[in-house]
Amino acid sequence: MTVFSGSHKGREGNTLIMVEEFLKGAEEAGAETENIFLIEKRIGYCRGKFECWLKTPGSCTIRDDMDDLLPKFVASDIAVFACPVYFDNIPAVMKNFIDRLTPVLVPHFEEDEMGEYRHAKRYEKLPKLAVISNAGLPGQTNFEVESLFFKRLARTFHTELVAEIYRGEGEIFRGKNNIMLKPLLGKYKKALRYAGRELVENQTLSEKTTTELEKSIVPESLYINFGNEEWDRLCEENKVD
Repeated sequence: MTVFSGSHKGREGNTLIMVEEFLKGAEEAGAETENIFLIEKRIGYCRGKFECWLKTPGSCTIRDDMDDLLPKFVASDIAVFACPVYFDNIPAVMKNFIDRLTPVLVPHFEEDEMGEYRHAKRYEKLPKLAVISNAGLPGQTNFEVESLFFKRLARTFHTELVAEIYRGEGEIFRGKNNIMLKPLLGKYKKALRYAGRELVENQTLSEKTTTELEKSIVPESLYINFGNEEWDRLCEENKVD
């Protein structure tokens, strides 16, 4: 199982807290795991010239860290895309990485089982996909665009989206040392570890597990009030009018 972490904050983001707990469960189930921080990698922008289809089939002509990352993606049983929500969708660092996965396909068009068209696959098997994401705002509606994007991406890559773990109230992880929040966060982290084990053992997440992971950690009104008070404090510290 390979996690491709696409947070601009790298090792300091809230997404990492989710990923670490999830991977503990996956490792308990016997999975070999790796967490790759994309922000630490040198990944150029796709040039859109289709050279990976025409000049060097299956390999990008840009020489950078994708030389190592693309084979890791292809070789994974499950590839986990982990990132926060930025303006209703995935961050630029994650989109850039995904764009550079173009060589796993070939240019020819084919019709899928729904009568839509996509590019044919280069490899007999590509990894199953999973998503771990958090948003600063409360509520699951924050992930509607992202969820649709990854569903379409799984279709494009001729594979399955086997798990979607979305966490509203993402900034609540900043309160991990708060005496009142600590047991609530502990319960959620336990659910993440269980999800990691379940995905490895069953290659999917049950509806029960997904529902448990989507429950609010604290009431939305409390989270909003605390968040606004924190922004007021930060604005005052930075002398923002």
